[in-house]
Order: sequence, then structure tokens, then C-alpha cells
Amino acid sequence: MATTSDIRNGMIINFKGELFEIVEFQHVKPGKGGAFVRTKLKNIKTGKVLENTFRTSEKLEEVRVEKHKKEYLYFDGSFYVFMDSTTYEQMSVPAEIIGNLDKYLIENMVVGMKLDPKGEILGIELPITVVQEIAECEPNVRGNTASASGKKAVTANDLTITVPFFIEVGDKIKIDTRNGEYIERV
Repeated sequence: MATTSDIRNGMIINFKGELFEIVEFQHVKPGKGGAFVRTKLKNIKTGKVLENTFRTSEKLEEVRVEKHKKEYLYFDGSFYVFMDSTTYEQMSVPAEIIGNLDKYLIENMVVGMKLDPKGEILGIELPITVVQEIAECEPNVRGNTASASGKKAVTANDLTITVPFFIEVGDKIKIDTRNGEYIERV
């Protein structure tokens, strides 16, 4: 059992019979009354985010999650296939578990696979940045450089992203997987 002082981002707890990941937390000590911890919890199965407040005296059931490095191989229509690089064992992951992270997956990419103590797949952890090629984008118009905004572009994986005006079709760009934003041209 963990206490509220042990709370950290990324921690997975069993809350109301379901597994939740702590996305955000804040320790609050008001002038009057007892201290508490305000949290945002993301349901592992559904992806739904809820807010909850824990008193400092509350105990939390932390769930130990194993993380294994797996190499992404391919998508067969309903399952994403990953391989353990040391044992060459392949593992099929349902598309529902991957969710909208599929737009960042590139063949042969190494990801972190999160498994619960029973061996069930909870999700994947992408690298912080990925490099993708621009498949289509709006053309440059002379004089567009005055505004600080950018133009819409679509990567080879169908990810729509806002990029600077100098980016052209065929350019490779680095993307932050946490927020889906353009970082730099590679």
C-alpha cells in the first residue's frame, strides 16, 4: 500500500476496482483544514480521465507494472504485431489498446510494452520523439511569413500536424509524441 506522499506521475493504482494511471497531481495544504492531494486519473482500459481528491491519510493500492522493450513489426488489420528482440517471440496487440497512438508507430520502432502482474497488456509507451515524412501539405504562398502560425500537413502515417511554412512534401520532420507538435526538420 502506498500513501499520498508516494504519488507520482505515471504511477498506476487500483481505484474503485479499475486500473488508473496518475496523469497529474498537486499537493494542497490549505490554511484551514487538512492537507490533500488533487489528482487527474486516466483509466487504463477506456482512456477516460477523471479528477479525484485524496486525503493525506488515505492509502492507495499501487499496481506494479512491468515494462518490456518490444519492436513494432506490422499491422495486420485488427492487431498490431510486436516482437521481443532477445527471444524473437511475437505478440499481437488489439487495435483498441493502441488507440490513437497508431499514427506515431513506424515499422521497426522500439516501444515500451506495459504489462500488469498477470501478463495482460495495458498499453504501449512511445519514444518522446519520432521522425516522419510529410506526404502532403498546403503550398507556400508568397508573403505568408508575417504570421506566427503555420500550415497544415499530413505525414505518411496520416497524422495531421501544423508545420512552419518552409516545410515541403518529402521533408522528414521530428514530432513530439506527447502532444503531437512539430519540433524540427531533420
